This record gives sequence, structure tokens and C-alpha cells, in this order.
Amino acid sequence: MVARHDQRAYIEKLHTKSFNLRWPSHSLAKPQTENVLPTELLSGEQAREMEPDLSDEIVAALWCPLTGIVDSHAFMESLQLDISESEGGELVLATDVVRVDPYRRPSQGSNLDVEGWVVQATDGSKNIEGYAILARTLINASGLSGALVLNSILSKDERIPMYYARGSYASYHGPGASHVSHLIYPCPETGPNAHAFESLGTHLTLDLQGKIRFGPDIEWMSPPASVDNESEDDGDFWMRNLIPDDSRLRDMHHAVATYLPGVQLHGLQPDYVGIRPKLIPSGGGFQDFVLRVDYPGLDAERNRRCPMISLLGIESPGLTSSLALAEIVVQDIVGKHIWLK
Repeated sequence: MVARHDQRAYIEKLHTKSFNLRWPSHSLAKPQTENVLPTELLSGEQAREMEPDLSDEIVAALWCPLTGIVDSHAFMESLQLDISESEGGELVLATDVVRVDPYRRPSQGSNLDVEGWVVQATDGSKNIEGYAILARTLINASGLSGALVLNSILSKDERIPMYYARGSYASYHGPGASHVSHLIYPCPETGPNAHAFESLGTHLTLDLQGKIRFGPDIEWMSPPASVDNESEDDGDFWMRNLIPDDSRLRDMHHAVATYLPGVQLHGLQPDYVGIRPKLIPSGGGFQDFVLRVDYPGLDAERNRRCPMISLLGIESPGLTSSLALAEIVVQDIVGKHIWLK
């Protein structure tokens, strides 16, 4: 992460914070004296020794030597294999969850003496009826639809408002970045027009083939009323906004040039686009990931059984954090509820 003079204090605070991080309680196999996130504070000159294309206005940098990159598709395939080879694991593709309802233990006259969540699903085929599953524990990790699933079981005044931003990436071939060998992140904007922490900034990424991409930027979206009301998903709207175009290239170039001034606009090409689910609107400041737990019982405050865990606002760096999030869900949330049953 690189910083101009007015941003130096920001990375100095991050550097200090990195030394205060501790392994979570369920990671006791790790020695608690081991530094979780080793970082090194560099001068501008030291940073340019590592990355000669950096601007002379960069006066400091925070270097994390353990930073790495992965093939996201290979990563997901490995998770799929873990599920399919596990005892009792089953992966059901091309399936839509159309409804989730809390199930509460009937007072009398039923053999189904449990609580949980009834999940109704369909594979979209007109020839096959949908089916229902009674889940004692339900993990709602459905990305853009996470809040829609949760809001379907909440009263109207309890529903969580959702906001969406479009993030574009651009590939780059040209001068000004030919020597780059690290991921390079700018600091969040801290001036009067700051959108600090709404985005990680238009940073430089490398893939396993050495291809350079810049992004994502941030472009706030206005979904159709059907999405705002949590009633249904407007697929055409989302698909249109996932088509990359060159409308953002000039702004992206301006952002990149603040730390890599040799990068040329004509070398940027639209690459791909993602949509980021947010829990706060533009100008709302920082909001971390939210892991929310709900219960099907009428007296949920006292009867904390059969949780539904919703992962909300999991935007960037959600992929990077995915295994850590899974560890929290399994060890810290589901694990504790097992002892309550």
C-alpha cells in the first residue's frame, strides 16, 4: 500500500495495527507469540527500489511480504471436491431457493418434534416439482441475495436496506508498469471529497500469468423498485450491469496515475465487472462484514436453537476472507450452538 505525504499517517496506523492482531481462539495450534500479519514500513525510496515505476510523490509504503494471489476458479473447484468427497456431503447445482420459512415445534399431534427452517427449492424445470428441506441449521451465504433471503422472514419495518455498487476492472498493456512485480494498493482518499473505505481503491493486481489489471473502481447503482422492495430479482438489470464497457476508463486512469504516472490511458481495456452488496449508502462511511444470527422460535431471546446465520455485505475482500469467514461460522457460531442443543 503506497501513500503520498498526506496519507502517511494512515499507513503508519495500519502498520501499528498489524502488530496488535491476534489469532482467534479456535486457532490455538498457532503460537500466540507469532505475528499474524507481518508488515514493514518503507520509505518512498525503498518502495521505488522494489517498484521503480512508482510516482515521486509516494513518500512511504506498507509492505506485506506474505501477500499472495490465487486462481479463484481452481480454489472453488477444490472446495467443490472437498464437499463431494466428504461423508454425507452433497452439492446441488442449478437450484434456486424460492422460499425460506421458520419452522416451530407444534404444540401437540406431530411426530416432527423439532424446530428449524423449511427451505423450498426448485431446479427451474417446468417438468419437475420443487422440494422442501427441513434444516436445523441454515447458513445463508448467498452473496447479492443474502439480504433478500433474510428480509423474506422479517417484518417490513425490520428489513435490512441494501445498496449496490458496480466495480469495473481494466486490463493494461503499455508503458509505466512494465517492471511491476507486486500488488499495489493506493490509500483510501482522505480529503474533502473522500469516499474513504467505500472501496479498496483502483489498485493494481497481477494474475498467475502476470497479466496486469486495475480495479475495481466504485460506481453506485440504482436497482429497479422490485429489488429495492426485496420482492424479486430483476435478472436483466443485473446482467446488463455485468457487461464491461469503456465508460469508466478515464476515471480509472486518473486514479491510477496518482501512484503510477507512466500508465497511459490508451493501454487500458475493459476487462470484467462485479457487483458489490453494501449495507450502507454512498457517503455512509465504513461498514465491516456482518454475520447475523436469527432463530425460528417465538421466544428467540431465550430459546437460541437452530440458528440461521446470514453473511451480509460480503464484498471485497470477501474471496480473500472466505475461509476465515467459514472458520468463524463453523467454530464460533455453529460450534457453540451444538452445545446448547
